Amino acid sequence: MKAVSDPSSLVRLNIGGKKFRTTLDTLTQREPDSMLAAMFSGRHTLCQDPDEGSVFLDRDGKHFRHILNWLRDGIVPTLPDSEIAELLREAEYYQLLGLIDGINDAMSKKKEDEEPQSELNRVDIIKCIQSEKVRLRGVNLSGLDLSKLDLSYVDFSYASLKNVFFSRANLQCAKFRDADAEGSIFHNATLRECEFTGANLRGALLAAANLQSANLQDACLVDCSFCGADLRSAHLQGADLTNANLEGANLEGANLKGAKLPNANLKSANLQRAYLRYVNLKDTLEGARLDGANLLGAIR
Repeated sequence: MKAVSDPSSLVRLNIGGKKFRTTLDTLTQREPDSMLAAMFSGRHTLCQDPDEGSVFLDRDGKHFRHILNWLRDGIVPTLPDSEIAELLREAEYYQLLGLIDGINDAMSKKKEDEEPQSELNRVDIIKCIQSEKVRLRGVNLSGLDLSKLDLSYVDFSYASLKNVFFSRANLQCAKFRDADAEGSIFHNATLRECEFTGANLRGALLAAANLQSANLQDACLVDCSFCGADLRSAHLQGADLTNANLEGANLEGANLKGAKLPNANLKSANLQRAYLRYVNLKDTLEGARLDGANLLGAIR
């Protein structure tokens, strides 16, 4: 087939056995840097079926109509997740950069829209804490600003607390058992004797927080910041502190038996009388105070 030069020329395509008709203008205008635009730019000689006059492309033709509709009017189709993923692969093959961006934006927006919203607001919480015993077990409070509130003894077990702002709140003796508090802010919060057993605190900010005697056994503390935090007598057995920042933290008398500390920063931390049995402390103890610490079986 000779190179096509007339923008209004009819182009016949055979995509994996499925037949399509369109114009040269459709194939070249919206996505000028695509593979299709290059094929039909007039610079290349194309192989044409001698009987039908169509150009064959060895791709699945299932979504090619969506490709053509995008090239015609620039609208990303609404499809189930599995099909939109298939369309994205086709867009990548044909190097349709505008469609790729459009699909990714649509997928991101859909994900944001599907994010669970908090079931209560700050005012609701303030009303709740007037009661003597407050149980918010399993409640979704993601994204709320609960800073500076007196939330002592509140039961947040199993709750969704992602990105909640607890800065300077009083959470003494509060329960967070198996709660999901990923990315939450506990900066300068009072968390004395709190229970975080099995909780997910990945990426949480606990700098300068008072966690004295808090129970963090088996908690996920990956990427957490405990800079300057008070963790005296805290229970951290089996906790995952990978990449955690404990610089300047006070861990005097804390129990870290079996805790995971790969790449953790313990620079200038106070580990006096801490229990560090079976802990890998290699490359984590720069400037740390270890007076009286139990290091039986620790890797240093």
